[in-house]
Amino acid sequence: MLTIEPNGATLGATVRGVDLAKPLSDADFGQILKALGDRAVLRFPDQHLEPIDVYRFSIRFGEIQGPSRVDPNGAIDPLAYVGILSNIKENGEYIGSPDAGQDWHTDMSYRDVRGFVNVLYGIHIPRRNGLALGGTEFGDMAAAYDALPGALKLQLENMTATHDFEKFWEHMRQDRNSGRPAMTPEQRKRRQPVVHKLILTHPISGRKILYCNPGYATRINELSASESDAMLAFLFAHQLEMRFRHTHVWNENDLLVWDHLSTIHRAIDDYGPDEIRLMRRCQVMATKVFDPAFLRPALLAA
Repeated sequence: MLTIEPNGATLGATVRGVDLAKPLSDADFGQILKALGDRAVLRFPDQHLEPIDVYRFSIRFGEIQGPSRVDPNGAIDPLAYVGILSNIKENGEYIGSPDAGQDWHTDMSYRDVRGFVNVLYGIHIPRRNGLALGGTEFGDMAAAYDALPGALKLQLENMTATHDFEKFWEHMRQDRNSGRPAMTPEQRKRRQPVVHKLILTHPISGRKILYCNPGYATRINELSASESDAMLAFLFAHQLEMRFRHTHVWNENDLLVWDHLSTIHRAIDDYGPDEIRLMRRCQVMATKVFDPAFLRPALLAA
């Protein structure tokens, strides 16, 4: 029987009683979807998954972002959508992204279609003196919105923010010595800035969310440049208050699912190049979750 165990922090829960290597019933998926709206970060411990299992679970939530490979018959290879995060090198090249997410951000906020969930499966976790390294830290943006002064909530209600992929890229390149080159004109063309509402209503929980993150948000469009800078500085500091945070400490075979709409997060870079980290990941876009035809039957099935 599937159970949801809140972890006592502002967000996060452990889900037990489900094997994600097997087909998931509509009722169990509905419970998971509801728990995601309530708790934002869900841990599924002791899962034993092949890449195709990660894909099949992820695709239940919506379309997966990523490259597609097409075979000679025109079929799309689903495994092309399962990415790798790792500091492992083979033949002098990283087998996946070695520095993904190493500062506060919300994945895919720089896209016209926002990100919905990240599905991340821990295969090899770096450890030192018996302690797991490379944790993932989250901020609860529903709680952050709730804690804003009432007058500020009213001021921000109908405002929008610009999100720019290049902001995070340049931060990693210049401030974190990631070794990334500057973006090319072609990369900038493919990653044009986008605009999203600053305050969202979550489609599952119905709570209001502060949808603004230090990684990609560059401007509040209804304010002057100086007013925008001051407001963003305030909001970013507010988001990072410890009362809104929770850190997930990884174990091998943990599968973690988190809601991009209501969280910000960062990967904690506290391990060395010889301390191996290997994860598989699917990024799911918000192509279904705002659609009542998808959401209502799923929640009713729970």
